[in-house]
Amino acid sequence: MPTERHLREELAACYRLIAHFRMTDLIFTHISVRLPGPEHHFLINPYGLMFDEITASNLVKIDLHGHAVEPSPYPVNPAGFVIHSAIHGAREDAQCVLHTHTRAGCAVAALECGLLPVNQISMEFYGKVAYHDYEGVALDLSEQQRLVADLGQQPVMILRNHGLLTVGRSVSEAFMRMYYLEKACEIQLAAQASGKLVLPSHAVCAHTERQFNDPGRPLQEGQLADPDAMQLAWAALLRLLDKVAPGYRD
Repeated sequence: MPTERHLREELAACYRLIAHFRMTDLIFTHISVRLPGPEHHFLINPYGLMFDEITASNLVKIDLHGHAVEPSPYPVNPAGFVIHSAIHGAREDAQCVLHTHTRAGCAVAALECGLLPVNQISMEFYGKVAYHDYEGVALDLSEQQRLVADLGQQPVMILRNHGLLTVGRSVSEAFMRMYYLEKACEIQLAAQASGKLVLPSHAVCAHTERQFNDPGRPLQEGQLADPDAMQLAWAALLRLLDKVAPGYRD
């Protein structure tokens, strides 16, 4: 089981990576990770800091009621608490929750069709996307039940007229999902602006989704798998951060 220190460094790294890849919205949006133990405590960003200012030590530890459980000079974004506490409280597998307001993500969130399987990248999410209708800024605690119900057991959710959300069993899994969900949205918008879409068949999309999400499945003759891909990519991203933003571990 990862220690709190390890999770702090992983979450701080995730904030820095979101900043590096320009998926931020000033001090808004949020990423959280649940800490080990029955208390359902989780770490979230100190409200008021840019994502490239976040470090392992300045993350705020709060409970499911939004109360800081350790002294901190920083407040917590109320909307971040509403969204993240709901999902952490409902999904044991949602160790990390990541939410963004990117241009591409918000644009796809405003499309009636939602995310389409227009490219290999988007097929990772084929049949895996939940949708939640917009209700206003997420400050109403009653929205938590509807948010959780709409998410169900899916790994990603498009918040209509709002943005994107991913969950993961680890910080790295939530980040990699968001990185490629964002790429999928960018590719879709570029394709839709260019002409008539060509979409693969349901069978091909479903097969590709399994290749991405079930690399340990039994293989038929002539098939290969790449089960270590995401771990190798995350390790490479941490090496990148150690070059461009090593202070995240502080």
